[in-house]
Order: sequence, then structure tokens, then C-alpha cells
Amino acid sequence: MHRAGVAVLGLAILLATAGCGTRADRAGAEQGSAATPASLGMVDIRDLVPDIDTDIRYAGPDNFTGAPVEGYEAPKCYLLRPAAEALAALERELRPQGLRLRIFDCYRPARAVRRFVEWANDPSDQRTRAAYYPMLEKSRLVPEYIADRSGHSKGATVDLTLLQCAGAAGHCTPLDMGTPFDFFDPRANTDHPGLAPAQRVNRARLREAMERHGFANYPMEWWHYTFRLEPEPAVHHDVPIR
Repeated sequence: MHRAGVAVLGLAILLATAGCGTRADRAGAEQGSAATPASLGMVDIRDLVPDIDTDIRYAGPDNFTGAPVEGYEAPKCYLLRPAAEALAALERELRPQGLRLRIFDCYRPARAVRRFVEWANDPSDQRTRAAYYPMLEKSRLVPEYIADRSGHSKGATVDLTLLQCAGAAGHCTPLDMGTPFDFFDPRANTDHPGLAPAQRVNRARLREAMERHGFANYPMEWWHYTFRLEPEPAVHHDVPIR
């Protein structure tokens, strides 16, 4: 998720909110029923790396809403081709080092973002508080952590972590990053001062790898990276993932 209302440098704000949208921009996000991610220039990351590790959380119940999210009809990762190719190149670079990527989210339909806001504004649903926001009242999630627009909907942002793989069989386990994915807490800030040394090293290792391949981190979330495209995509898409 994107966090809003936190004072960060201009780059972080750009990556988190992707600017203020006009009504025309919102209208442009509503594509026809025949549109698909592929018709918008996106590719399924598995078309480039068939065995890449994906754990698309919003396609199932294991996420902060506690249920599959509208717009995620299949657990797939779509990205604009330049971003997908850069991610595939990084995966190939990591494997000889005994590392792999695990992807949590890629392109996110705008309707899913709206569902996040609806969930956050429902104080009666507290099912996931212990796992995702134990130190916060749910009423604070908007706008501090959940905004009504996401750069994910442009198709060049990815949420992910690193796996350490051992032996020829390739058994892989996630590196300790200090918090789970989508944890609404300052400890999820990439450079949080309270991290253990190993956690700090692991986050830095992920960031350095992603930056080598053209991705920039959103400092409020250690898992969140946006590929630097020129020009930056302008439209927030709302095509379901099928």
C-alpha cells in the first residue's frame, strides 16, 4: 500500500502518490471491458521468467483486508514491458548468488485501491489488526497509510522481497526484513533506526539490487519499488487481472 501524509523528499512523494489526479485523469483510467493488461502494454512476468516466485496477496485472503480484493481475479503479476524486463534481468543476476525474488504485487487495478479505502473506512472490520496494524487505530490508516490513488495502477511499481536459496534443490526462505509485507508501522520504513543489523543489511541488499536495474524505493515501505520510466506513465488503469 501507499502511505500518504508523511513528510518525505520529493522523489518519495512522487513514487507514493504519483501526483494529484484531475477528473479527466480519473476518466482516462476507466478502460472498456475489452481491455486487458496486455493491450495496455503490460506483460505477465511469468512470460519472461516462468518459475519466478510470486505470492500475489490481494488475489487471496492473506492480506490486510482479510479477503480477495476486487480486480484480482487471478494471482498474476503484470508490469509494463520495460519494468518487467528489468525485473527479469535482476532475477537472472541473483540466482547464481543463491538469491531469488518473491513478488507480492505488481499492476494494481484502480478498483482495488478504492476497495482498500472502503475497507479502511469500516471500523467494524478489525479481523486483521493483530497481523497488519497492531499499534494503530484503524481510523488512522487513511490518510496516513492508505491513499485513494496508487502508482501501482500505472503498471511500473512492484512490491517484493528477497529469498535465500540453499543447495541444488533450491529450497528458498525469505530474508528477515524486520516486518512482514504491508505492515502499517514506522518499522516498515526502509531505513528505520530500530532495525537489527542483519535486517538492515537485508533491506540494503534488496535496495541496491533493485537500483542497479532502474528501480527506486519508496522510503516508507521497504518492499515498494517503482521503475524509472521516461516519460513517467500518466494513466491509472482499472482493468481487472484475469
